[in-house]
Amino acid sequence: MGIFDFFNKAKKETLDEGLAKTKESVFSKITRAVAGKSKVDDEVLDNLEEVLITSDVGVETTLRIIERIEKRVAHDKYVGTSELNSILKEEIASLLAENNTDMPMDFDSPLPTTPYVIMVVGVNGVGKTTTIGKLAYHFTKAGKKVYLGAADTFRAAAVDQLVIWGERTGVPVIKQKMGSDPASVAFDTVSSAKANNADVVIIDTAGRLHNKVNLMNELTKIKNVMQKIVPDAPHEVLLVLDGSTGQNAFEQAKQFTKATDVNALAITKLDGTAKGGVVIGISDQFKIPVKYIGLGEGMEHLQVFNRKEFVDSLFS
Repeated sequence: MGIFDFFNKAKKETLDEGLAKTKESVFSKITRAVAGKSKVDDEVLDNLEEVLITSDVGVETTLRIIERIEKRVAHDKYVGTSELNSILKEEIASLLAENNTDMPMDFDSPLPTTPYVIMVVGVNGVGKTTTIGKLAYHFTKAGKKVYLGAADTFRAAAVDQLVIWGERTGVPVIKQKMGSDPASVAFDTVSSAKANNADVVIIDTAGRLHNKVNLMNELTKIKNVMQKIVPDAPHEVLLVLDGSTGQNAFEQAKQFTKATDVNALAITKLDGTAKGGVVIGISDQFKIPVKYIGLGEGMEHLQVFNRKEFVDSLFS
């Protein structure tokens, strides 16, 4: 076995283990949905609809999937329940492909520009700072020079946590005293990164959602000051969502996409939940590529999302 085969095997095992609870839940529900049935009829489709909704795929996305399967059934006249898994797998893969037209770059991929600036947003508690630390680890491992900016200046814990991740990964963390202007931290970080020929800059931001106007203004200000140094920054606005919260993750996505121009998603904590269907629904509803998924606490448990591998694992 070559080294790449070894890493691919390890990645697949992590994905399979991380989705185990979702797979077990979905498969047991599908089994009950088709019990005693030999072909896919209206009753089976009604049961399947309930399976997808209770797996946190979301109502709108579920209806789209059911509609596609109905067309398949009508076209093929007789579709056995034994074929349902493969049809469901094909239709979900097709749906994800439509909503992720640009394949996310891997950590080893050449960057489209340097410094490549990522602004990370999301409510407190979703694993935002941890995701930033893991991104720093992966980019550094891939030979890229990374700078972190602690622009969540309202929570001492967020700054301290980012500093710990910086020490773990050997990455510089730019910070100021508590309560400082977040935009000022972002400006200092991008300035230092550019002066030191960094490849990647990752900016942590505050996760307050109770006042969307203030949040919007703050994120806009951070963008504007970064653009004084790197005119097209940020290149990526990454929204981190906690997959274990199911429908609450949809609501957070709705609020943050209104507040700023989110163009990538990271969905965390999928290993501890049966709500992995949320990845499918959020990708479909918001037409924003899911770029990363979190499958455990280890640094290697953050993976670049590959829709084909995800669906294969979910229905294997």
